[in-house]
Formats: sequence, C-alpha cells, structure tokens
Amino acid sequence: MEQDKLNLLGKKTEYKTTYAPEILETFTNKHPDHDYWVTFNCPEFTALCPITGQPDFATIRIDYIPDAKMVESKSLKLYLFSFRNHGAFHEDCVNIIMKDLIHLMDPKYIEVTGIFSPRGGISIYPYTNYGRKGTPYEKLAQERLFNHSFPLK
Repeated sequence: MEQDKLNLLGKKTEYKTTYAPEILETFTNKHPDHDYWVTFNCPEFTALCPITGQPDFATIRIDYIPDAKMVESKSLKLYLFSFRNHGAFHEDCVNIIMKDLIHLMDPKYIEVTGIFSPRGGISIYPYTNYGRKGTPYEKLAQERLFNHSFPLK
C-alpha cells in the first residue's frame, strides 16, 4: 500500500533542529488527468536573519499544480519547521522552498510567497514561481510573475 511508504504520517512527531529537505515525502496524485490547484498556507514560519541571528516570522503560501506526485502535508510542516534555526534572507527562504519542492515532486507549476512580519519598520513579501519548460505552464509562470502584485494590508 502507498501509505506504507510514508514514514511520518501517523507516527510520533520528531522536530528537526536544522534545515532538513530530506524529510519531505510524496504520494501519488490520484487525479493526474486534469489540472487543479493545491494551496498550503503556513502562518507560523520562522527563520533566522543570517547576519543578526534575530528571528523572522512569516506566512508562507505555496500554490501548485501537481503532476504525478504530491507533497505530504505533515512532512511539509516538519520541513518548514526545520527553517526555525536556519539563517537565510527572506528572498532565499522562498526560493529554497520552491526549489526543494520542484526537486521533490516535479510539479507542472508552483509559486511560493513569503509574507514576512515587519522588522525594523519594513515588511518584505518575496514571490517566486516556476512553470515546466516547454509547456503552457511556463507561459503561466511568466504571466503571473510579470503581473504579480501584492495587496497591502
């Protein structure tokens, strides 16, 4: 059974204290015959400033169109938690997350947005995306990037 391949779901949670992309797991998309969006909203993301060591807090939003594989949500939660003691700039965080998820599941399309809480009087909202090369998703990525705007609160 496919559930037997998942190592984290239904087991005691062990939190990694360092960046841990190896914790990510996938399962088979049961609906690969049509496109649909999957969205994860992660409002408790924390990473460390690589210069000052101060914590940065954010909501990370991950949207993707799956192909054959999908990311398992508990492994994603633990992976995002592994950034807690990792030093990376805001822009690095969203790009690292996106690249790790592309490597993991090879989605048709993916975008990652970081909505970082203000520190020092400024908020940063980095956005990155990817569409599979040579497909309509590549054009989608370009259109969404060039037309991207973030509503201010």
